Amino acid sequence: MNKRLRHTSHGFTLIELLLVIGIIAVLAVVVFVALDPAKRFVDARNSRRVSDAQFILTAVRQYVIDNGSTLPTGLDTIEKQLGTGVSGCSLTYGVCSANTNYCLDMSSDLAKYLKSLPFDPKEGTSVKTHYTIQVDSNNIITVRACDAENNEEIVVSG
Repeated sequence: MNKRLRHTSHGFTLIELLLVIGIIAVLAVVVFVALDPAKRFVDARNSRRVSDAQFILTAVRQYVIDNGSTLPTGLDTIEKQLGTGVSGCSLTYGVCSANTNYCLDMSSDLAKYLKSLPFDPKEGTSVKTHYTIQVDSNNIITVRACDAENNEEIVVSG
């Protein structure tokens, strides 16, 4: 009997492996560019700024309701930056124009409504939050996020 030996391959050739690695690399680059992580981080920070501004506004409103329409101490028609700093709280860039030497510390007035005053996710601290607040002549309270990115203006009023 004449038996033929069969040669069977149990692996991939170098060209097949290189081709698969190349395709995976191209797909990875396409996905990375499509997702644009830098833009996602900016969007996430701006979303937090909107949320923080709404939390501050809600806390002030609740304070006003609980205290017989009395505004928290120091809140008036002049835009002021929130924070615990005693000096160096002037902001003259972006949408904010808080030209005061001190921050408006509302942490004790709002302690019942906020565990702590929120601060900007990129630049802020509890000393200098980079959020401003003011009330107009009709008692409409406005909270601004000073460091909004991508030319967005984050302002909540009520």
